[in-house]
Amino acid sequence: MREISRTQVDARWSRPERVVLAVSVDKEGKADIIALGWKMKTSGVPPMVAISVGKTRYSHKLISEGKEFILAVPGEDMWEEVLYCGTHSGREVDKFKQTGLTPLPAKFVRPPVIKECIVNLECKVAGELDTGDHTVFAGEILNYWESEDQRRNLLSIGRESGYEFLGGGKGYRFGAIKR
Repeated sequence: MREISRTQVDARWSRPERVVLAVSVDKEGKADIIALGWKMKTSGVPPMVAISVGKTRYSHKLISEGKEFILAVPGEDMWEEVLYCGTHSGREVDKFKQTGLTPLPAKFVRPPVIKECIVNLECKVAGELDTGDHTVFAGEILNYWESEDQRRNLLSIGRESGYEFLGGGKGYRFGAIKR
């Protein structure tokens, strides 16, 4: 073993990663979408997931106030929408309108599910953890949705082999596992 820098470990360890979208709403019910890489399953009983959201992000404010979110898994064909949602602020634009994504009513939470995603999880915030410049929101999963197609998961990739490059921009590369 040898000691290395954070940059070196990030290059070796941080890719590929599954990309997700989190949907939240403001007090008037206007939805916002943020693209995230930092997420994980945290419990089987009750079923829970966690997302990490930067404190300066508009979605952080909305999730902190509304205490609920949708965790949506984009398919391989959605890299342009994910890039847009990850590089624009909901303070200034309507991401559903700009991307053409379709909001559908959720059953138990105010934020809508995203019709085009392959999986949507309705989550109620069960806990928050301050982690420096981010907050980890633990969400209890109240309901599950899935698309009827068999698209692959969208991944954030580096330049490693084994992945089909689908597109990217602004420093991001998106792909899927090669078939």
